[in-house]
Amino acid sequence: MRVFLTHTPEMFVGYYGDRALAALREHAEVVRNPVSTVLTGAALAEAARGCQAIVADRSTPGTPETFAAAPDLVAFLRVAVDISTIDVPAASTAGVLVTRATPGFVDSVTEVGLGFMVDLARDLSGYSRAYRAGEEPVGRMGLQLSAATLGIVGYGRIGRRLAEVALALGMRVLVSDPHATVEDPRITQVSFDAVLAEADIVVCLAISVPETRDLFNADAFARMKRGTRFINLSRGELVDEHALEAALDSGQLAGAAMDVGRAPDQRPSAFLARRPDVLAAPHIAGMTPEAMEHQAMDTVRQVAALARGEIPDNAVNAAAAHRLSRIGIPVP
Repeated sequence: MRVFLTHTPEMFVGYYGDRALAALREHAEVVRNPVSTVLTGAALAEAARGCQAIVADRSTPGTPETFAAAPDLVAFLRVAVDISTIDVPAASTAGVLVTRATPGFVDSVTEVGLGFMVDLARDLSGYSRAYRAGEEPVGRMGLQLSAATLGIVGYGRIGRRLAEVALALGMRVLVSDPHATVEDPRITQVSFDAVLAEADIVVCLAISVPETRDLFNADAFARMKRGTRFINLSRGELVDEHALEAALDSGQLAGAAMDVGRAPDQRPSAFLARRPDVLAAPHIAGMTPEAMEHQAMDTVRQVAALARGEIPDNAVNAAAAHRLSRIGIPVP
């Protein structure tokens, strides 16, 4: 097999790495992106000419133009869980298999969430900014986490791990997720409204589907206790950013933190990120060597499966991927 790796030279270091590349080369001839720009559309198809698989970083979309202009392509493998920028129906129409990686970033995202919680509770970064500016900050009363209630909206892998950490700190933990069942007796499963009404810190970890778009809107922020802290570790489209801005302006929220937003590549929007009552990180919660290598190695295993004539794990449209027959894999 020949595989095209889309990562730019700059992106490769943090998002794929030499160990995963060496492992990938055990199963396929690898062609790397030689330019420092993200390839899209027909340009991506041209760069991947003669390759049966594209291993795509999270910034490289899977567009109808790419699938239509890449007659040799059999599989489009995303080195991320999120496949929202891959046009799966277009891939299916072309007969191209689409896969995703598994979450290898549970611990790393949870650790960022913990850091946000501590900082929002005690304003440590605010004091540091003041000292660096030559000021003498005045100490303010903070929120003690062991006496506070954490509300988690979305009880997936990260939500479960964050709940464990919060319990270890002595926090009361509330969870809202209509699709999950909480079995830990120390955690209370409640409605979304109850989380908003009772939590001192609300963390958004809900999945991004059309029904959850703008889940946190003006009405949701109004139903929170005055002085609540809000954290978004999921996706930018779950939050009405102007409603969040208004809630901060009015003092309804004491502060907010986010690793995601509606700017390109899911980064926080600048008008929120530059506020002194906001902690913002540029979508880096999952950026640790351990987390990145986990997802890169998922694609290595997927390419290895294709090379063996098997449908790889985490395929999302196997039944429509008729081009698999070209490499000896029967379509289900």
